[in-house]
Amino acid sequence: MRDEGRAEEVERSAPGASMESPEISFTLAYVVFSVCVVFTPNEFRSAGFTVQNLFSSWLGSEDMGFIQYHVRRTSMTVLVHSALPLGYYMGMCVAAPEKNLGYIHQVSDTWRAFLLLSLCIQLTSWTLVIYWSRHHWHNHPISRALQAHVQPPHAGWGSVASSINTEFRRIDKFSTGAPGARVFVTDSWVLKVTTYYVYMALQNDCHVTVTESRQHQLSPDLASPAQILTLRVDSINPAVRPFDIRLISTEYAELRDKLNAPIRNSPNVVIHQTMSELFLETFRAQVDLNQQYTLPSGQEVESCIGCMQVPANSKLLRLCQAEGAGNESECQQCFCRPMWCLSCLGRWFASRQDQQRPETWLSSRVPCPTCRATFCILDICAVR
Repeated sequence: MRDEGRAEEVERSAPGASMESPEISFTLAYVVFSVCVVFTPNEFRSAGFTVQNLFSSWLGSEDMGFIQYHVRRTSMTVLVHSALPLGYYMGMCVAAPEKNLGYIHQVSDTWRAFLLLSLCIQLTSWTLVIYWSRHHWHNHPISRALQAHVQPPHAGWGSVASSINTEFRRIDKFSTGAPGARVFVTDSWVLKVTTYYVYMALQNDCHVTVTESRQHQLSPDLASPAQILTLRVDSINPAVRPFDIRLISTEYAELRDKLNAPIRNSPNVVIHQTMSELFLETFRAQVDLNQQYTLPSGQEVESCIGCMQVPANSKLLRLCQAEGAGNESECQQCFCRPMWCLSCLGRWFASRQDQQRPETWLSSRVPCPTCRATFCILDICAVR
């Protein structure tokens, strides 16, 4: 009799356990799903499961209308994220039908309160987006941020938006960052795109400070940890909100070249340069020790044919001597006129080296980028 009673208790408890299992499984799965929707992993992006892909027909093109695209994207993101609690309740109606969640008068007070809260969140988000969209999205936070930059020659925030859209379409802009915190630097603007907002600062009004650096091992394939820099962008315009941008130290030189204003470093922040940048510093220092080249009278210095930005300030002369008496150097005489600046010539020199053996770079020989005559670093002369 005692064994039969225990068997009956097990039978009564088994259905309850089986009913709790779908509820718990769905809850765990939905929590993971919600986290992936808010903090979209690469797997979701590869599958196209993002707000940008699912609503691409309504959002338009980021390249053609940067500001309008992100105004619509942030609004749709708010609506999608605010629908997650209500989606959980509706999914639970299917996952746990025994709770009768479809009949509001039969559910418990806890579930009724959760449903009411979910509906309030959804209705509030719709009300907010409708308010933003009035007068051609005049009330949207991004539009209000643009109004802080309205000054001649811009007549309104729409004119500022057109200016940003035009510069964003140019191919020479700087871009970096993770999908949830992308950074763009155009000719006049510093932009940071986040999930719900777009930070912006006019280059002529802002100053940038390197505030922090951290070492991260991003991938086992990397030979050394990557250095992540945090830069603070502050504007002299009090209506512009300051913001932080993050980038890998190897991108720092490109950012510095694109910014008009100098970048300040906070104390105790050391920026690790790339191997190529370190080589260029050593390359210039060695060339300064070499013999200088004096231009013949009447010959003018032309622009560097590599960058077309600075005068050609280097000339190749066969000056090195082979080791040992009677030995001739492998270097050849170059008869080209000064055509390259030291920076472009140094980058050419580094690009012809074995990237896995940087210790051999300074002692190597490379062909002249113009006539292919072999030279070494001792043959490079600064033009005066």
